[in-house]
Amino acid sequence: MIQLQNISKSFGEQILLKDTGFLVGPRERIGLVGRNGSGKSTLFKMILGEEDSDGGHILIPKNYSFGYLTQHLHFTHSTVREEASSALKENEDGWKETHKIEAILFGLGFDEEALDKSPALLSGGFQIRLNLAKVLAAEPSMLLLDEPTNYLDIISTRWLARFLRQWKGELILITHDRKFMNSVCTHTVGIYQQKLRKIQGSVQKLYQTLAEEEEIILRTQQNDAKKREQLEKIIERFRYKASKASMVQSKIKAAAKLSSETERIRESKLDFEFTEAPFPGKRMVQIKDISFYYKPEQVLIPELSLEIFKGDRIAIIGPNGRGKTTLLNLITGELTPAAGSIERSPNLELNYFGQTNINRLHMENSVEEEIQLAVKDVSKGKARSLAGVMMFSGDSALKKIRVLSGGERSRVLLAKILATPCNFLLLDEPTNHLDMESIGSLIEALYEYQGAAMVVTHDEDLLHAFANRLIIFDNGKCFSFEGSYQDFLDRIGWYNEKSEQVSAISNKVTPEEKPAAATDKESRRDRAAYIETRSKIIKPLEKEAERLECEIQAFEKESERLETALIQASEASDSNLITEVSKKIAANQKQIETTYEKWDSVNSRLEETKEKYPL
Repeated sequence: MIQLQNISKSFGEQILLKDTGFLVGPRERIGLVGRNGSGKSTLFKMILGEEDSDGGHILIPKNYSFGYLTQHLHFTHSTVREEASSALKENEDGWKETHKIEAILFGLGFDEEALDKSPALLSGGFQIRLNLAKVLAAEPSMLLLDEPTNYLDIISTRWLARFLRQWKGELILITHDRKFMNSVCTHTVGIYQQKLRKIQGSVQKLYQTLAEEEEIILRTQQNDAKKREQLEKIIERFRYKASKASMVQSKIKAAAKLSSETERIRESKLDFEFTEAPFPGKRMVQIKDISFYYKPEQVLIPELSLEIFKGDRIAIIGPNGRGKTTLLNLITGELTPAAGSIERSPNLELNYFGQTNINRLHMENSVEEEIQLAVKDVSKGKARSLAGVMMFSGDSALKKIRVLSGGERSRVLLAKILATPCNFLLLDEPTNHLDMESIGSLIEALYEYQGAAMVVTHDEDLLHAFANRLIIFDNGKCFSFEGSYQDFLDRIGWYNEKSEQVSAISNKVTPEEKPAAATDKESRRDRAAYIETRSKIIKPLEKEAERLECEIQAFEKESERLETALIQASEASDSNLITEVSKKIAANQKQIETTYEKWDSVNSRLEETKEKYPL
């Protein structure tokens, strides 16, 4: 358990945190959210002692250890297995639980062959995964994970979520993936208005709480403005009357108190829409039996056929290194298929956002100059406006591309895409450098876009909100699927997850054991008995969680009513009523917190039970 007290931090004139803090309780898994540049990573560095705070204290218990995923790559062992095993703790008998590290490595996407490779031969992404495996295997008191899913594919991300839900220590997590955060974390801490605000519950609950508080503050400021205006009229009317001097001084003091409200900090928001080009007709692209490989013995795409129509929302999903980006490059014409054909409509106007495209930006151009290149008739004013939309306002639009971070360069490329009309969008991992609010804006923009869109992503929030068709790379196969991502999970599911579930349900043994195969009839009988047992255990927990959720909703509705009553009492200057309502708000808030604790306990048991009895 650690505690941050009255922490302040600034860089020059930029204030990140001001006299704020929070407590991390035992076994709490905390999601840390805030806009890019708000200080999330800086807060991690202060907790680790790598960065000094300007004020306040960070209290850490004796012998408390941290596990932190760094980008620094330094390996000292000859194989991946040995390097990862070096992080394991030795037990009393002096031997290391290598099976534990192998389970972690397999979960993070390594195969048996990779375990005997030299870490130096791994790609950069898999070297980061190896670092993550070492952090998880070391079992520190607290995990500090800053965007751990950036180098993971969708299957490894889902495995990591399951692993972290069973984590025995504390956790603070930074991620742009809202679904991942909500599935893992018990609490959320937001950096907002230079303060750290902690709540029990999801990201959405935090944002809803902050929005409600902002509304109350706005109403209070509006009421104060009206009162200030009335007081100023009284002061002006009686300012020069000696008999009213005492009253005037009293009104001046009252007006001064009303004027003391600190101005709210304006939060930058990425808000945009794609520019559409007309497309007469329906079919945009026809893919006929295409195959592709770099080496004949390693076919990435085997005989894929697909038709793409106006309005399609296609997601390409699967493990990294299996051909997702390659497929985009085939569709754009940057690569040629080894077999088959791709026919593109002559009216097709493509716009392609990809990580390699970011590297094609002109490093010596300013942000504004680079956007200006997107379309010849874009005026300088339009380029500056698009820069502002991408949060490059004022002089920041004059920054050179070479000094920008990877995330900032991604926003420049997005601005260029916005400047260029198109009827077919191809987006390769567009969420990697965006914060949660910006991802929400991207999802809204894609929803409004009338052309076709194809997205490579491992962000399940985006998948659920966006896709109505899928191209799936899984278990060495590549195939199209008609339906949503949830339809795919319900009807087919990921091969690795199905294998784990079959092992857990039918075999009732660890993955290392290999029992004799059962007949189909025995398997069906075993599964039916298993589902019945599972239902008896899980149903009561689900009902209890649902009952507590209803209670919380009732308390929160009462909270809204009381807040409205408090505002009315304040407007009426009824001090007795203000006191009475304030007491009720405090009591109601305590009931909410108590019920949330009960709900969290039941929900944790429910999650653990579902992990123990998967379907």
